[in-house]
Amino acid sequence: MFESSQPEINVEELMQKIREDVAKRNHNSQLPSVSTPNIFSSSIETTKINWNFSLIEGLLINAESRAAVRTKWPDNLNRFPYNLSRGLQKITLKILNFIFKDQREVNFNVINALKESVALNRQLSGQITSLRSQLDECLKIVDTRLQKIDERLDLIDINVQRLDERLCTADSSIQKLDEHLNHVNSSVEKVDNYFNKIDNQTNTSITSVQEHLNTVNSRIEAIDEHLSSVDNLVHALDERSIRNESYLKNDLMQQKRLITLFLEEAWQRLPEPFSQQLQSFGEEKQHLLDAFYASFEDNFRGSIEDIFNRLKVYLPLLEEAKVGTPDSPILDVGCGRGEWLELLRESGYIAHGLDINRVMIERCRARGLEVIEADVITHLLSLPDSCLGAVTGFHIIEHLAFPDLMKFVSEVVRILKPGGLAIFETPNPQNVLVGSCNFYVDPTHRHPLPSSLMKFIFETQGLFQVKIINLHPFPENYKLSGSDLAERFNDYFYGPQDYAVVGYKPL
Repeated sequence: MFESSQPEINVEELMQKIREDVAKRNHNSQLPSVSTPNIFSSSIETTKINWNFSLIEGLLINAESRAAVRTKWPDNLNRFPYNLSRGLQKITLKILNFIFKDQREVNFNVINALKESVALNRQLSGQITSLRSQLDECLKIVDTRLQKIDERLDLIDINVQRLDERLCTADSSIQKLDEHLNHVNSSVEKVDNYFNKIDNQTNTSITSVQEHLNTVNSRIEAIDEHLSSVDNLVHALDERSIRNESYLKNDLMQQKRLITLFLEEAWQRLPEPFSQQLQSFGEEKQHLLDAFYASFEDNFRGSIEDIFNRLKVYLPLLEEAKVGTPDSPILDVGCGRGEWLELLRESGYIAHGLDINRVMIERCRARGLEVIEADVITHLLSLPDSCLGAVTGFHIIEHLAFPDLMKFVSEVVRILKPGGLAIFETPNPQNVLVGSCNFYVDPTHRHPLPSSLMKFIFETQGLFQVKIINLHPFPENYKLSGSDLAERFNDYFYGPQDYAVVGYKPL
């Protein structure tokens, strides 16, 4: 009775209406696929879809209101014979709410599911609309590009036509070229004939040349035999000259020894007037080893080119001190073979040298260098105060006894101009190999001079800004690596072999 009086809560009828609306929507959404191949064609109207969604949402709202718990007796049941008292109406409503409680929960779940489905469909519809607009834009871009492609194809057609015209022109040119090639071929045939004639003449000439070469080869063989005999003769002469050179050296040494013994015996036995006449011979005694020491330096000092390049390290010191001018010349004591003097001359400095070895002096003068023969201290004593811009000496101070060294440094300071500098290079005894062995290879060396000692001597004799420049370490391939001990070993055994002490005279 109550079911027939409350059609608004008939779930089956409500679900049927929803199914019909959904089926009608699906049918409308499939229509564009029949009329056009594009499923997102303009035949699907967004407003119609939104109207369908609004209709479904209205149905759901109506269904939700009818599925709610009944708290009021329907007005159409207030007529006879259903006009019950208020108490019975409340009881009847409670009984009905209890009976349809499960159905009501089911209805609410279905309604919520349909609401979510409608919301999802709305979202999908919005995305489809967005995709459709993006697709329309892409299609517009494709259309514009296709138009551009058509324009380019038109240009290509025009170019192809022009190319056809050029090919026609090229065909005519090719015909003319063929005619020209035919003419060239005929000329080539004539040239070939001419070269054939030349080949025939050349063959006869080559035959005569080969005969001449055979004659020359036979003469060359005879010359080779003669040269081999000359080589044998030269070899024999070399051996003979070596034997003669050895004999002459030995004989010269014997003659020197006999002359020395003769002079010593004559000084002892001849009376006073005769011994004074032999005094000049005694003065030559100090030069007996000049040739030996010159040869020794050639063998142990290094080549002139090597020493020349090594000494370039001192040129910046001279440039900074502004010496080597006519007003402040440079004196190189113990100039030896003159490498430093030659470097100074090439660099534009005014300098002269000093040495007592006559062989060395002659070598320097033969190269146009200005060199004085004199004892170093005697010469320095003869010079006035403050007359030189610089005094240099390379491997000279280790040849002096200590008192002479002190006097030498004192005289150097005296003759230097204010601001002048002194540069002296000497073997570095801090290198164990130099201090224990290499230093004593030169028999005229007195004793090693540590760098700290020479720095102290320079400072006590009045020079300032004294510094030590370490020079000529062993090559890197000599050195060890891998530990602190190896580094210390390198410092002591493969460190600098020489050093230079540099000092300036106060202004």
